[in-house]
Amino acid sequence: MGKKILIIGAGPGGYTAAFLAADLGMDVTLIDKEINPGGTCLYRGCIPYKSLLHCAKILNNSKDAKDIGISFDKPDININRINEWKDRVIERLTTGLGQLVKVRKINYIQGTASFVNSNSAEIISKDNSKRTIKFENAIIATGSSPITIDSFPLSEKILNSADSVDLKNIPESVLIIGGGVIGLEAATIYSSLGSETSVVEMMPNILPGIDRDLSNILYTKLESSLKNVFLNTQITKIAENHQGLTVSFKDKKENTWTEHYTNVLLSIGRKPNTDNLCLDKANVLINEKGLIKTNDQKQTSASNIYAVGDVTGQPMLAHKASHEGKIAVENISGTFSKVSSKIPSVVYTDPEIATCGISEAQAKEENKNVTVVKFPWAASGRAQTTHKSDGVTKLIIDKGTQIILGAGIVGEHAGELIAECALAIEKELTVSDLKSVVHPHPTLSETIMEASEIFFGQATHIFRPRK
Repeated sequence: MGKKILIIGAGPGGYTAAFLAADLGMDVTLIDKEINPGGTCLYRGCIPYKSLLHCAKILNNSKDAKDIGISFDKPDININRINEWKDRVIERLTTGLGQLVKVRKINYIQGTASFVNSNSAEIISKDNSKRTIKFENAIIATGSSPITIDSFPLSEKILNSADSVDLKNIPESVLIIGGGVIGLEAATIYSSLGSETSVVEMMPNILPGIDRDLSNILYTKLESSLKNVFLNTQITKIAENHQGLTVSFKDKKENTWTEHYTNVLLSIGRKPNTDNLCLDKANVLINEKGLIKTNDQKQTSASNIYAVGDVTGQPMLAHKASHEGKIAVENISGTFSKVSSKIPSVVYTDPEIATCGISEAQAKEENKNVTVVKFPWAASGRAQTTHKSDGVTKLIIDKGTQIILGAGIVGEHAGELIAECALAIEKELTVSDLKSVVHPHPTLSETIMEASEIFFGQATHIFRPRK
């Protein structure tokens, strides 16, 4: 039998690490509260959200069809059947992971774990039985939880991102606090289902961290599809009443007002799940936010213990956790590996926004000498045929080496398209490399090729002389 490895948490970071470790011949114990692996992503995050966003997309497309001569009657939305379908998707995926645990002969324990020292942990199983197990290496992959605000009342009418995937009904009105990724995806779902939806964000723009020229395309769409988008605005109070919730607002000019909503969804970020691990007993250091400190091999201050995913900080993304889980196992196995910082990110709104590498704003902050090229989807034949031509494909290119440093895409299937850019950025390909690849026509992928051609002043479907 190979190395004894304990993995705490069976989300994407944990189960990916467990599966690779088992494939490499290690003796793997995997601990999680759920009956099967999956974590927040599969049970309460990525997968249920994307299932509901698929429903939203169907509804939005049916509305847009009127513009091209196809009209439908008002849709009959059966929220119970939507939930049943979403839950079947979750069950199929998590059950499949459970079967993969068995065929890989992983010791899966439904329960919790906390460290006794840097080589052993106490396990409390679902039946409350306790035992101590020893390990040579451990990987912490316990994920994160939604941040709450203590000053808000305890009310079933105030939801967090995990609550919001279990739709008991379609609220008449909903306020989403937070204009980040999760908040805007939730806004897309609720508004499409028929709720009068508003978003409030304390920053001057939605999606902080994404270039304004990209986020503004979505903002324009949200202004027409949502009741209100309040920017530079804070919530000072929420009061519950028989009709719902009364919310008090204050903007940057000190103007104050109140609005009434059936529900409020709190989406202001996430915090690491590190409180109950007894990390100090294992000599694992955390920072002031509770995030576990790691090096670029995902090794903690205890050399035999690694940490991956949300517990180590931003970006809190499932695919980043999976990547880091593999890196940790490779290092445990003796293969020196370092994490990549070039992690793609997708906002599954309508339109989608996908990014990878550095942003234009970041390039300016770091005084990088870059050229920025943008291909508007209005010039894309495929975008026009799908009635989705309000997008853009953007590349950030090092002016000297012509290496692709970053990319941003807004539009239909942006999340699928960004993978080509991610490959180019990870492998440090040049804009000439992208330009030389023959792309099928008519496809949205051609927008990447044509953006590359703009750099040389040679784009076919738009005239942009080289500067």
